[in-house]
Amino acid sequence: MKEDIKSGKELLDSFFGELPEIEGVEADVASSLMKLYQEGKFTNTNITNELHRLREEKSK
Repeated sequence: MKEDIKSGKELLDSFFGELPEIEGVEADVASSLMKLYQEGKFTNTNITNELHRLREEKSK
């Protein structure tokens, strides 16, 4: 039996594709993280800024 070994990109694509379905993950957070990943902007700074923006929106 041959096992398929997925690349790092395939694993990340799968993870971000399933992110909205993970229990306890808010839809807006999942959407924002998926968008950053898909745009190639998934950096610590961008993630921090986006989460801060979401918190600000919710506090209004």
